[in-house]
Amino acid sequence: MNSPASSAPDSVMLEEKGFSRAQIFYKKLKKNRAAMVGGLLILVFIIVALIGPYLTVYDPTKVDYSIKLLSPSSEHWLGTDHNGRDIFTRLIHGMSITLYIGFLSVLVGLVIGVPLGIIAGYYGRAIDSVIMRFIDILLAFPGILLAIALVSVLGGNINNVIIAVGIFSVPGFARIVRGSTMAVRKLEYIDAVRALGAGDLRIITLHILPNILSPIIVQATIRIAYAILIASGLSFLGLGAQPPTPEWGAMLSQGRSYMFDHPHVALYPGLAILTVVLAFNIFGDGLRDALDPKMKA
Repeated sequence: MNSPASSAPDSVMLEEKGFSRAQIFYKKLKKNRAAMVGGLLILVFIIVALIGPYLTVYDPTKVDYSIKLLSPSSEHWLGTDHNGRDIFTRLIHGMSITLYIGFLSVLVGLVIGVPLGIIAGYYGRAIDSVIMRFIDILLAFPGILLAIALVSVLGGNINNVIIAVGIFSVPGFARIVRGSTMAVRKLEYIDAVRALGAGDLRIITLHILPNILSPIIVQATIRIAYAILIASGLSFLGLGAQPPTPEWGAMLSQGRSYMFDHPHVALYPGLAILTVVLAFNIFGDGLRDALDPKMKA
């Protein structure tokens, strides 16, 4: 029979040895090489999005038909598109647009979904039923169809794509936060704090929210990947960013007509979308494992 000490989670044992929670988290995350690679790629993407546009030589929107559809060369590293625009430059400028859409749309989902989930999980009963029926209505529509419907009503531009993808993200956050809140609400220390006279707002903000941040962070990371994929899909269909904006989904849509004779026009935007989405997904999986107290350090 295992002793209580041997059956305790490794994270608890490490805390007893003097390791901080941040050190324990990094120790777990470092063991997942795929997650570390994903995190490093995300860091590179963010740096490129911030400073990359200032380091490029060509104008991402300037048309020059005299050099259209050039293959990759030392002058144009990834070639040029059907309008003679440098594809590498457009990808660099498109990085900031892609991350802007991804992060901001998930922030919209967070701002709406997290409060709804906490209120539903904390108060329960009729309030829970009303909120969750609203969430069920949103879940009744496939994500991409809901986003298409919203963008069709609002109009095709980047800000409307952010709103549509943000609303698409609300149900995922609300359901996860509701479940986590219901679990924390039943703990003894919540009853103790309430017995000491703490109000609902204080309990939610100081005692429940800090203890459910882990699933929220993991969900947000993975949702960024979904948001980028959906936003690129909308732009591919002509419902998102409009030409000549160097958005990757729009670039992929424009390049599909030249896939057989000039495959580089569509290949590189597609690879860019794939790489960013994969990086956020594997990093999100690593975060989930590292933030799980039951996982071994």
